[in-house]
Amino acid sequence: MNGKLSKSVLWLMAVTACMVVANNYYNQPLLGEICREFNITEDDANKAATITIFGYAMGLFLLVPLGDMFRKKKIIILDFFIIILSLLCFALSPSIEIMLISSFFIGLSSVVPQMMVPLAAQLSSPEERSKNIGIVMTGLLTGILGSRVLSGYIGLYWGWRSVFFLAAGIMLILWVLLFIYLPDVNPTFKGSYKNLIKSIADLIRKRPDLRIASVKGALSLASFQAFWTTLTFHVEQPPFLAQSDTAGLLGIVGIGGALSASFVGSIADKTDKNKLYFIAILLMLAAWIFFGFLGYTYVGLILGIFVLDVGLQSIHITNQSIIFSKDVNATNRLNTVYMTCYFLGGSLGAYAGGRLWAAMGWNGVVISGAVFVLILLFFQVISGYSCTDQK
Repeated sequence: MNGKLSKSVLWLMAVTACMVVANNYYNQPLLGEICREFNITEDDANKAATITIFGYAMGLFLLVPLGDMFRKKKIIILDFFIIILSLLCFALSPSIEIMLISSFFIGLSSVVPQMMVPLAAQLSSPEERSKNIGIVMTGLLTGILGSRVLSGYIGLYWGWRSVFFLAAGIMLILWVLLFIYLPDVNPTFKGSYKNLIKSIADLIRKRPDLRIASVKGALSLASFQAFWTTLTFHVEQPPFLAQSDTAGLLGIVGIGGALSASFVGSIADKTDKNKLYFIAILLMLAAWIFFGFLGYTYVGLILGIFVLDVGLQSIHITNQSIIFSKDVNATNRLNTVYMTCYFLGGSLGAYAGGRLWAAMGWNGVVISGAVFVLILLFFQVISGYSCTDQK
């Protein structure tokens, strides 16, 4: 089926990536409301966001490789049952303890987008691969940011539980559409699950470009999540004194940055990768300068969000362009390595941002996010771009 990916199916995959990945982020603008309902601290409520992202990383490592071992469509269809049950369990949570367990399983199961990205790569012709990856990634990244807009508004007017009931309904609709229209491909790995995991270790050992891209991705998402998991608490404080809808509305600005993924995907194979990396890292650093000096104004937050997202998406698409340029039959396993590291970095950033918010307020968040970017800049300087087909 290589090169036979229709536009309608490609956009179904992009929409699926958008709506499924959104499940991981609905809780972030609602953390203040969850604090008040369960009478817990902000640090305790932030654990729901951190555990969701950690569960996502575990799902990437444990579930996504199965897409190379079994038919991807079968894995995706079965996974949707877990997604729906987890969302309903979260919506009905009687306590923070049940919520945290549900959060882990929401993250664990909402890895379908990371099966869509390598599936798009596998079904695309070589000249269309980076472009199609960019389209699916635009859907995924729009979901990450658009989820905050949706949950912020719905949570304010109908309560945080209604957000997760609605999400479960959306998943049911997507399940039907995917069952009917999603193409199927033959598995590319023959052997046991143990050997499948061993083959992942072999890829890590043999692909220095994969290792380097994974570290860069982890550090960039750590910086990103340090901001987004604490934004709700920040805008509830003076001078903003805003509610969850405002925190969600700021996600619209991030969507503008996410749309850059499609553009970066179209030029990634034609541009010097080192140059793309340096520009993206400097953009992320500039965002934290905005947050540091203008973070108590809406202008500063809006500028920072847009620039931060453009930088993140540019790094992410460049990384994926590199790792998918070889070993096409191992796309799920390559994606497993990269995205597991990516979201482990994200959970670290969420944890660091939450802890420094509790200790130092907004200044602590700025320090945490900027430090991750500075480490990334140092790593880029010493590692460069390790790949034989650099342009």
